[in-house]
Amino acid sequence: MCGRYSKVLSPKDIDEAFGPVTVEAEQLEANYNVAPTQKTAVITNRDSQQIQLFEWGLVPFWSKDGKNSGRMINARAETILEKPAFRKPIRERRCLVLADSFYEWKTAGKSKQPFRIYNPQQKVLVFAGIWEFWRDKSNPEIEKRTFSILTTAPNAEMTPIHDRMPVVLTKVPYKIQGSLHWCGTEQEAWLSNALSDEDITELTQTPKDGILEMYPVEQAVGSVKNNGPQLHKRKDEGLFG
Repeated sequence: MCGRYSKVLSPKDIDEAFGPVTVEAEQLEANYNVAPTQKTAVITNRDSQQIQLFEWGLVPFWSKDGKNSGRMINARAETILEKPAFRKPIRERRCLVLADSFYEWKTAGKSKQPFRIYNPQQKVLVFAGIWEFWRDKSNPEIEKRTFSILTTAPNAEMTPIHDRMPVVLTKVPYKIQGSLHWCGTEQEAWLSNALSDEDITELTQTPKDGILEMYPVEQAVGSVKNNGPQLHKRKDEGLFG
């Protein structure tokens, strides 16, 4: 799964990753410990030229109360096309979730060691996401936009840490099935309205090996009360010291 990540990005990072997009200072406020139910930055297929703040934890459009319990923070890529809460968003409402790294915990006996995982070649780490729009039927002025991060089986570097990982979309060229031309990158393809179910399945496979690096960090990242640059600091005194 993916239960915590980090979003520490500058306007320059965004410009280099996506070109000119509309972004406000609030949307790029540094968050070293993004947690479920918090609002954070995404780019949706409905407006690929603008960064928006959505809540992490998908709330289905048919939810009666619209409460974000944080239970739907992840969606398994292998079953997403069939699950009632996900099968409509995956076909109609996809998004890029913006980060610089994510955290995962390696279990050894009764101990768990958190790791920070990132792409050394790419400042902006992009996860495949789906989003949903919910509106209160009794009061249409009350609405919220939420998202989930897709997860899949781990690649070589993630396998020793955990049995799941986020679907990472890269700048590798991707050709939409049935198209005569390349659609640009995996990231651009994910926002395309021309994706078939086969394309979705292809794009959500385990990321290729060799794109991620990691190092151990302090246990403080486990609490949402903790935030700041210290959470990115490498733990040097041993994995379980």
